[in-house]
Amino acid sequence: MLRRLRRPGGWEIAALVLAALIAMPVVSVAGNLLVPSGGTWSHLAATVLPDYVANSLLLMVLVGIGVTVGGVGTAWLVTMCRFPGAAVLEWALLLPMAMPAYVVAYTYTGLFDYAGPVQAALRGLFGWSSARDYWFPEIRSLGGAAAVLAMVLYPYVYILARAAFLEQSVCVLEASRTLGRTPWQAFREVALPLARPAIAVGVALALMETLNDFGTVHYFAVDTFTTGIYRTWLGLGQPAVAAQLGVVLMAFVVALVLLERLSRGAARTHHTTNRYRDLPRITLGTGRGLLALGFCLLPLLLGFLLPTAMLGGWALQTLRDTGPGTGFLVLARNSVLLAAVTALLAVAVALVLAYGRRLAPRPLVLGAARVAAMGYAVPGSVIAVGTLIPLTLLDKAVAAQVERLTGASPGLLITGSIAALVYAYLVRFLAVSADAVDASLGKVTPSLEAAARSLGEGTTGVLRRVHVPMVRGSLLSAGLLVFVDVMKELPATLIMRPFNFDTLATSAFTFASDERLSDAGLPALAIVAVGLGPAILLSRAIARSRPGGSR
Repeated sequence: MLRRLRRPGGWEIAALVLAALIAMPVVSVAGNLLVPSGGTWSHLAATVLPDYVANSLLLMVLVGIGVTVGGVGTAWLVTMCRFPGAAVLEWALLLPMAMPAYVVAYTYTGLFDYAGPVQAALRGLFGWSSARDYWFPEIRSLGGAAAVLAMVLYPYVYILARAAFLEQSVCVLEASRTLGRTPWQAFREVALPLARPAIAVGVALALMETLNDFGTVHYFAVDTFTTGIYRTWLGLGQPAVAAQLGVVLMAFVVALVLLERLSRGAARTHHTTNRYRDLPRITLGTGRGLLALGFCLLPLLLGFLLPTAMLGGWALQTLRDTGPGTGFLVLARNSVLLAAVTALLAVAVALVLAYGRRLAPRPLVLGAARVAAMGYAVPGSVIAVGTLIPLTLLDKAVAAQVERLTGASPGLLITGSIAALVYAYLVRFLAVSADAVDASLGKVTPSLEAAARSLGEGTTGVLRRVHVPMVRGSLLSAGLLVFVDVMKELPATLIMRPFNFDTLATSAFTFASDERLSDAGLPALAIVAVGLGPAILLSRAIARSRPGGSR
């Protein structure tokens, strides 16, 4: 006898509908794969496509090496060694996360370009009169872009590597020492293999951000897939071909994820005990302590302190010459408005998806939630293209109906609006809030929910009166992370912003593109200031992550 099919509940339906809406831009990009290009692809293949592929791959290799060395090395030193300044560096090494890569690109161009203070000082010191008299590395190059990206992306590896080192068993490390291994050999043969999965995930995240970057590579005139999508959409007016380039870029991202998982093979690492104690730190002597301090200070200096000092100088010059002006206040208002609205929507949608999956943990709902969260792995330029294609079709259909009924065309109502931009942000950053909300909601014991239901509360009442108060801190943290990401987002904003609507990010990019670096200082510094709080809070959370530790 066939069992009666259960009717889906309201929360389950809401989760499925929201997941479908969030996944639509990515699906629309993939759907344009077979659209005829009219010969544009053959033109791209004969001219710029080889450069897109070669530059993207080489950039990934160089950034991968940089973030691995910087992230793993600093994480091990501050976690396992005692040297001057280690306690401060534990959280300070995360500060470059607050610095968008394109902002660092502007500061280093102003510092090391021909007209910058470094080359000017060299010419004055040695009496050189022009660039023909000496050689200086070109900052606006692929190598310069890789260096800048590595400076601000190494914290992805540092965070996960430090957390992995903090979770390791003291017994395993001490056993390696009793077998005659030196501290360096114990790190290389024991600690590093145990932390390898976390390090691989960190490197993969950094490389995804590398593929997503637009401001740095565009400013340094390095042709990658992201700049190609931007030019094909706005320059050639070929949205279908831009979407097809986006599919290729998505293939790079998928390949990264698969490569990371395949590299693990069947290897698994597990804790064999629930007993923990503080990690025994190695006290370094004066010489080695200074070397460790210098190694850890270098990425902090290059990735945060030096750029912040440059931005501060430019901002003070702008304030002294013209004051902040109403223009800056408008930019700040626009950025805060977009970030706040997106953060609220992202937390709300993440809560619906997580609660719908909790109430109906069926394959369809689980799969829909995973699909909705994959937008973070897709570059912002691809999300922008995938959002504009269906919205443009919808706008044209609505305009045709209105014109048929009234005789007057309303034009495009959704495309090019703030609502469309917020929708693209939501697709891009939903995963940031979804992971935090889902993990926090999963910690609420089902017995509390059952008790509330026995007292007459419905599913909505249980969420409002039981779950939300208990996970309020996680909801606020998730919203804060989305807020900061939206403040920094550049490629999607450049493609989708309404006319005469600028944000702090687009303003800094425009000023820098016009070689008005001093004017870019104030908006760029404001973006950096917003990101400082989450970086410090994240560092404190990592420091408290070791079970049984004293901190």
